[in-house]
Amino acid sequence: MLRSLSSIIADRARSQPDEVVVVDQRGELTAAELDDAATRLAHVLISRGVVQNDLVTVSLPNGRDIVIACVAVWRAGATPQPVALALTDEERAAVEDVARPSASIGARPRSARIAWIVSVDAPPATGALPDLIAASWKAPTTSGSTGRPKVVKAHAPASMDPSEPVAPFLPLRGVHLVAGPLTHSATFTYAFRGLLTGHRLIILPRFDERAWLAAVEMHAVTWALLVPTMMHRLLRLPEEERDPARIRSIETLLHMGAPCGVELKGAFLNWAGAERVVEVYAGSESNGLTMIRGDEWLRHVGSVGRAIGGTEVQIRSADGAELATGEAGVVWMRRGERPAYEYLGASSRRDPLGWDTLGDVGRVDEEGFLYLLDRQDDVINRGGEKVYPVEIERVLEQHPAVRSAVAFGVPDDALGHGIHAVADVAGAGVGEPELLAWARERLGSRTPASIRIVHEPVRNDAGKTSRRRWAQARHSE
Repeated sequence: MLRSLSSIIADRARSQPDEVVVVDQRGELTAAELDDAATRLAHVLISRGVVQNDLVTVSLPNGRDIVIACVAVWRAGATPQPVALALTDEERAAVEDVARPSASIGARPRSARIAWIVSVDAPPATGALPDLIAASWKAPTTSGSTGRPKVVKAHAPASMDPSEPVAPFLPLRGVHLVAGPLTHSATFTYAFRGLLTGHRLIILPRFDERAWLAAVEMHAVTWALLVPTMMHRLLRLPEEERDPARIRSIETLLHMGAPCGVELKGAFLNWAGAERVVEVYAGSESNGLTMIRGDEWLRHVGSVGRAIGGTEVQIRSADGAELATGEAGVVWMRRGERPAYEYLGASSRRDPLGWDTLGDVGRVDEEGFLYLLDRQDDVINRGGEKVYPVEIERVLEQHPAVRSAVAFGVPDDALGHGIHAVADVAGAGVGEPELLAWARERLGSRTPASIRIVHEPVRNDAGKTSRRRWAQARHSE
């Protein structure tokens, strides 16, 4: 039976008030404590003018406060709009301009018309609140990895049946490790869907490979979401630190968020156990999804799976013609008669027949397995040759000193675009000449013209980066 998200949390507090539902750096938060804190904050939101179906920006670091804030927004009958703390003032102002939130919890809004609620700490409140259901349960802000950040407002209401699994890879109960930013769509979606079906959330302030393994052991974690950058960092740990016995409690490891290299995926399956690893390809827009288990992947190396949940997949040329099996083109998906989302401040590419695309390039084999190449907008055209940045990145990340890498095209008068890259080597002493030599042996003519060495992550904890920004920075040098 469908129920409001607010009532699901309230019922859990009534039936199991002392059950621990969130664990973060500050300790444990019980169901009753979450319910009480959210109710008090909901009263504050309403007193500041928030009404049903308003958007409320939530911009807070990982921890209990962002959970309290989102439950409070649902309790007020509104829609949480998670926004990363890392947005620039200009980006935040642009998002506010299109989202038009009535309030902001956490980060200070750029517009004076938006009610600013600095903290989730709220005074005691009296009086029952009506059981309201917002028309949209979430409105995440995309990463901006392909351009200006935009708001993706879900069409699904703030209600669900907590007795039914929301996906075949997300069980009803579990100890759920949250290592990515809760302001990111995928982390937000699975963490809160998990919480609403009985999960306990173990929330890390940010991803750290050693802290992740320690949390799995300490809390007997059964479910976790990873992105390829996290997988790569886990496998870079000394062998004695990543004993597979340390993750024996885990039942499912889901990874998504970015294409995963064949070498990395194979090594990760070998370490974690293919039967426990699931990969999903989807976007914030929920226009369709594919899934593949680790054991299936070993038979279809490099695939992101087959369509599930009523999804259909088509591969099209740049001019929109459907391509034959095996040909590479733009990936289009269709799932249901109605769109699952709407963009605020941007146009959807959804066509009249319901087909939509995230702008990725890929192909489908005879058995319906989808293989991704890269994003259409990121493909580098060098002298008429198409070069996929992800292929450059995968080679650089095979170097033992490289924690992560980003490749991109920069305008070139002779070739159209030149290939350049940036590599995060953490504390290693490796330099550009060594990495260029490494790349040249493996990439030949596709070797970057330059590799900038940095010592900090080039992707965030959601595995996202902006190739466009790196390219602009390189072009301006």
